Amino acid sequence: MKKLNSMVLLAALSVGTATYGQNSIIPKPQKITVQQSVYNFNNISIQSSKAIPEAVYLQKQLKSITGQDYKLSPKANVTFTLLKKDAKQKDGYYTLTINDKGINISGYDNQGLFYGVQTLLQLVEEHKADLKIPYLEIEDYPKFAYRGMMLDVSRHFFNADEVKNYLDYLAAYKYNKFHWHLTDDQGWRIEIKKYPKLTEVGAWRDGSQVGRYIDMKFDDKRYGGFYTQEQIKDVVAYAKKLHIDVIPEIEMPGHALAALAAYPNLGCTDGPFKVGKTWGVMDDIFCPKEETFKFLEGVIDEVVPLFPYQYIHIGGDEAPKKRWKESKFAQDLIKKLDLKDELHLQSYFVTRMEKYINSKGKQIIGWDEILEGGLAPNATVMSWTGIEGGIHAAKTGHKAIMTPTSTNYFDYYQGSPDTEPIAIGGDLRLPKVYAYNPIPKELTPEQAKYIWGTQGNLWTEYILDFKHVQHMIFPRMMALSEVAWGTSNPDEYKNFEGRVIQHFKILDRKGVDYSKAIYEVDGKSMAKDGKIFFNLTSANQPENIRYTTDGSEPTLQSNVYSKPIEVNKTMTVKAAYFENGKKASAVTSQDFLITKSTGKKITLEKQPSEAYSTGGAASLVDGIRGNMKNHGKSWLGFSGKDVVATIDFGAKTDFTSVQFSTLERPGSWIYWPSSAKVYVSDNGTDFREVKGVDAATIQQSNGVVVMSFPKQTAQFIKVEIKNIGKVADGKAGAGNNAWLFVDEIAVN
Repeated sequence: MKKLNSMVLLAALSVGTATYGQNSIIPKPQKITVQQSVYNFNNISIQSSKAIPEAVYLQKQLKSITGQDYKLSPKANVTFTLLKKDAKQKDGYYTLTINDKGINISGYDNQGLFYGVQTLLQLVEEHKADLKIPYLEIEDYPKFAYRGMMLDVSRHFFNADEVKNYLDYLAAYKYNKFHWHLTDDQGWRIEIKKYPKLTEVGAWRDGSQVGRYIDMKFDDKRYGGFYTQEQIKDVVAYAKKLHIDVIPEIEMPGHALAALAAYPNLGCTDGPFKVGKTWGVMDDIFCPKEETFKFLEGVIDEVVPLFPYQYIHIGGDEAPKKRWKESKFAQDLIKKLDLKDELHLQSYFVTRMEKYINSKGKQIIGWDEILEGGLAPNATVMSWTGIEGGIHAAKTGHKAIMTPTSTNYFDYYQGSPDTEPIAIGGDLRLPKVYAYNPIPKELTPEQAKYIWGTQGNLWTEYILDFKHVQHMIFPRMMALSEVAWGTSNPDEYKNFEGRVIQHFKILDRKGVDYSKAIYEVDGKSMAKDGKIFFNLTSANQPENIRYTTDGSEPTLQSNVYSKPIEVNKTMTVKAAYFENGKKASAVTSQDFLITKSTGKKITLEKQPSEAYSTGGAASLVDGIRGNMKNHGKSWLGFSGKDVVATIDFGAKTDFTSVQFSTLERPGSWIYWPSSAKVYVSDNGTDFREVKGVDAATIQQSNGVVVMSFPKQTAQFIKVEIKNIGKVADGKAGAGNNAWLFVDEIAVN
């Protein structure tokens, strides 16, 4: 390999010896060899070079870590080397060598050198106490070309300096794409000089929803903000220095209420429109009129020069068709263009805007709903509702970015809702993020080449300040960085967890907030031989977990956890982690309700959606009832599907009632079922109905459904709970699959 450029950094380094095996580098390098000898890393003097700005970056970051000033010097034994480009090597390839000859970072491009710097900085952070860094050899490169994080600044606004901080976090973990969600129903955040009302009106709302969605409470505080074009240029320039491409998102045709409030003529009705105060999906979207397209083209004309990267995200998701169905203009346009329906009208809308954006030298990315009605010719699909959109895109030769809700939505809870800050719902723990594989098994090796990469998303409905942003992304973005880099291994999760704990020390020094949910005592119910056992785990030593089974608070005198707890009666288990004679974690509490169905064999005709499938069918008979305040891990969620569960008691059993709970959260498209029925059978094949309830009865029960009937004696019982199917017009999520959430099926 020919050296095209080499620059030298002087360091006062002296050789010593120590034992260094495990390191805490995240993402884990592709190849690493660590030796016992170490350098005593003290002063570094840096020779500037226009060809390698990463040297100046290293200088500033080292001062931030160590407090030392590093001066320029023509002599060095720390070197940067740009190598002759090799087409076989991936962008971002680098090597880092520390030995008796010095420290060298080599790469085929500046991006690779930058990643080598990030690895070196992590090593300096790890060994900050004595600055003794082990000899090592690293050869490293990313698996996926797209490694992204998204930040929603519409629901809640974060200033330019906070966005730069966010970019710093991305850079530290070798992300290379920043998806900037700039427009939505609740606020327009980018200055467009041709349309000043977008920021004069569209950037401000009269109040915001506060607390949980179901409570429907609002404040009356004017809220908003936006970025000037100069601020955007500054952020984009800052990102460029960090080798991060910035992808703006300008939502269309849905999530457009803020724009409609500014320019009502762009809607299919006369309005009036106001910037959204509540979360969820709004019926009012852009009308496919010529003046709408001219408006959007004018917006794109100003967006293009602000963002040099070749991609613009156009949204395309969650666009209810109610207004188009009611609009004479939209219906006439469907006939004029000989389109099948409103879905194909959306495809026309997206394809037309793609053509214009392509004419400006840019390509589009859209959420997977842009597949509906036909995919625009050159579009890249961002697959969020599941993995199906990405699979379809890859099979048809389109690039796909995998970001399913089940593993990549960092607005979900990452620990117990009782101890974590408020979140939108869900349950996405660190191990699940780390176990994610962006390449669906349904794809052939050739099709898999179209999986461009993966992205973590942070929607901010419930995130009011930047400390909360930090809390939601850390440590989960560490896990996803290793997934995107291609070195994650679910079988080595404990190794990764240990590295995360080391990185917590770095975050502490920097004053960055993060979730400590991995330290929680996490409980998981398990069925074995018809019995229920409660397994307790923590990132800390399990032998330091103490618990009670009578509902009392755990103390040092409580039971020491050593094996799964048998749950043989209705009880409340409470557990906590103790350290140095004191309680060192929040108390985990779990109520168990033991009924005739607890621990019995259960099957489901249709499986729950992956995002809400914790425990699978067994979680419906594990003795744990769902928390009615949130749709977390105790619930199974079914998108557009019915629940048909069959329980086998193993022998004929007497019973007189069936109880289950269900949720209604319209803002999350979760609705009560339309009906429920109970059937019994002696052979598991021939069933007869013994009880049914309708939608009105379920609503009157407020979601706690009890079906009583004369005593039955049977071995099998089947519970059928009907999903409403598609959400009706006028309701949140209209036209989309409704979610059905169900918890414990209790038979008595």
